[in-house]
Amino acid sequence: MRFRFTTTILLLSMISGSVAAQVASHAPTLKPESGTELPPAQIAAAVVNDNPVVRVNDAVLTNRDLVREMYAIFPYAQQHKGFPKGLEPQIRKGALDMIIFEELAYQEALRRQMVVSPDRMKRAETQFKKQFPSQAMFNSYIKFECKGSVQVFREKIRRSLLIEALLNSELQSKATVSIAQARAYYDKNPHEYRHGETVSIQTISIIPPANASPEIQQEAKKRAEDALRLAKTAKDYKQFGLLAEKMSDDDWHVNMGDRKAIDISTLPPPIVEAVRKMKPGEVSGLFQFGSNYTMFRLNEHTAAGQARFEDIRKELQNSLQKSRYNEARAALGQRLRKNAKITIL
Repeated sequence: MRFRFTTTILLLSMISGSVAAQVASHAPTLKPESGTELPPAQIAAAVVNDNPVVRVNDAVLTNRDLVREMYAIFPYAQQHKGFPKGLEPQIRKGALDMIIFEELAYQEALRRQMVVSPDRMKRAETQFKKQFPSQAMFNSYIKFECKGSVQVFREKIRRSLLIEALLNSELQSKATVSIAQARAYYDKNPHEYRHGETVSIQTISIIPPANASPEIQQEAKKRAEDALRLAKTAKDYKQFGLLAEKMSDDDWHVNMGDRKAIDISTLPPPIVEAVRKMKPGEVSGLFQFGSNYTMFRLNEHTAAGQARFEDIRKELQNSLQKSRYNEARAALGQRLRKNAKITIL
């Protein structure tokens, strides 16, 4: 259901200072991370008001509708306290296209006399209300976004469900991809599923400071030898990974040393030579590259070839369905716009 809670919270925080304080205390996931704010000169602040921005047939959509959609497209705007100026025009255009599309979809649902059952309405209202951390927050939403009217709130719910129903009716069946259709695409495009030789490894690296003294270099070598001794006793992925988190200096230590699948051609020749002599689960010896030391655990070694259909079927079906859905949605948008009167205000 496209009746968004998070963007509602963002709008509430911009509209009322008292509500903003309440939001900040109840929505920590929306707080900016320290050091990630953009300089003010690079920010385009969002202004929320009820000024009209576009007329779609007889319906007028406002700046409030537009900004809500802009936040949905770029939720990091809360973190940055606005939209990056370089991206703001693109975000605004995308948001404008979306609110026009949804209004046209809503009007089409009304034209077809589509209805929402009382049970569906009740479930949607309950689901939406549960997202608010308190009754006070919900009351603030009713006050600022629904003009103090519960009936307006219910109409917003109903509108969202009608849009969802129309899109399901128009798009879902057209987007469905059967196993047979996925197999036909796979057989017709074999080049898309060829891959080179890859390895999946975890690493532990000991990296002394640049221009380190001989004493520090020797200490790094000892640390590397100690790490290798412990790594050789690691019985599985987890044990090696915990050791990597504790001892490794490379960027992958925060992910249990896991570098996932790597094209073997990107690895140094000594590593490649070692990989081709190892079995999955084995730990390599110690390698020195410049002043740095590294070792790795081989998790998987895949020869060059073509991915089997059985191994990629679900991923392929999902990809094809997404592509078909987007194509069907674009076609629907064109049909809805064909006889519509749209005026930018």
